[in-house]
Amino acid sequence: MASASSLHSEEHFLCSICLDVFTDPITTPCGHNYCKTCITQLWDSTDVSKCPLCNKTFYQKPELYVNNVLAELCFQFRRHRLKEEYERKPGAELQQMIQKRQLKIQEVKHSLELSKKDADREIADSVQVFAVLMSCIERSQAELIGGIEEEQKTTEKQAEGFIKELQQEIAQLEKRSSELEQLSHTVLHPLQNFPSTNSPPPTKDWTKVNVHLSSVGTVRKAVAQLQKTLEKTLSQEMEQLCGAELKRIQQCAVDVTLDPDTAHRRLILSEDGKQVSHGAVCKDLPDNAERFSTCVCVLGKQSISSGRFYYEVQVKEKTDWDLGVARESINRKETITATPSNGYWTLVLRNGNEYWAAAGPAVHIPVREKVQKVGVFVDYKEGLVSFYDVENRVHLYSFTGCTFTDNLYPHFSPYLNKDGKNSAPLIISLVKHTCL
Repeated sequence: MASASSLHSEEHFLCSICLDVFTDPITTPCGHNYCKTCITQLWDSTDVSKCPLCNKTFYQKPELYVNNVLAELCFQFRRHRLKEEYERKPGAELQQMIQKRQLKIQEVKHSLELSKKDADREIADSVQVFAVLMSCIERSQAELIGGIEEEQKTTEKQAEGFIKELQQEIAQLEKRSSELEQLSHTVLHPLQNFPSTNSPPPTKDWTKVNVHLSSVGTVRKAVAQLQKTLEKTLSQEMEQLCGAELKRIQQCAVDVTLDPDTAHRRLILSEDGKQVSHGAVCKDLPDNAERFSTCVCVLGKQSISSGRFYYEVQVKEKTDWDLGVARESINRKETITATPSNGYWTLVLRNGNEYWAAAGPAVHIPVREKVQKVGVFVDYKEGLVSFYDVENRVHLYSFTGCTFTDNLYPHFSPYLNKDGKNSAPLIISLVKHTCL
């Protein structure tokens, strides 16, 4: 096994402030690394925040986030250093057993810390999302109640006006009735001599006058509008959550290269092992056990049998492709359907705009924009394979509840070159890490 010093120079893991291996390392905007506590205490003790190594001044104190990639390397470095120290000393089998368990305790504690951070982050995300949704619901309810109350006030005002008019007409009619009653007892003045008194006073025709009733379906319409608002809000929140999720899983990136020993004879691989396209010529290559004989596919050299794994592939200008992971024991000599039951977990593009998850049966994936770069994430323990639209930071599809029993390898198929219409290569991209 390689020693810690052969993997990385020790100085790469030492904080220039405390001169010890980094604890919760952070990376400053100028690119230098320090223990989070060391640099925080240093900046808290001075009026100006400066980088101790390059003296770059930050007039606004930068937000500090733990560099998870460096933290993991430091953890591995400590383990290697402890092992080297032990191997230089004569020790009994019991001491070796003790040290292995001590290292396991460190590993468990480290995993627990990461788990706690993930849990806290998930809780914070959930609180934020549900607070936004509750705010939408409460605002919609307030607007609905306010509208109903306002409409009722208008109705009440209208009814009061009608009642007032009716009461005035009643008063006029009663007055005329009283006048007629008095005249009826007057012998000297018969009623027919007073035609204006004999006829009723002018009044409104009330047969077509009605009080405005509350609108039917007001609540239903409000709920329908709320549904649209929630869908839009949920879409926005999902984009934000997916962006944060993608940042986290990009910390698990692996430098993937193509394995030429597995490539179909018609595939063209770049010298650096980062690009693959389909060619017209069938190459004269040995038919070794690892090579695909019928399907135009190739695997990556790197495998995963535990932990997490992530890589990105540029798919610009292509009309067809297959991407994902495959089991080491897949059948490479016959034409088979690429489904999980046959050892494949893949996403495919067909006809330029049809995206499918090869789930057996296939699941259609609607997309708003053509995908330019695909991110593939594997959590071996959780049995998870997820695909992302990297540029638009959108989750495309996840295979969940998978059972993995052997090594998984990155799987690539540039598909057929259809008279130059699908000649562009698949390109394994360098993952841009973002500090959390």
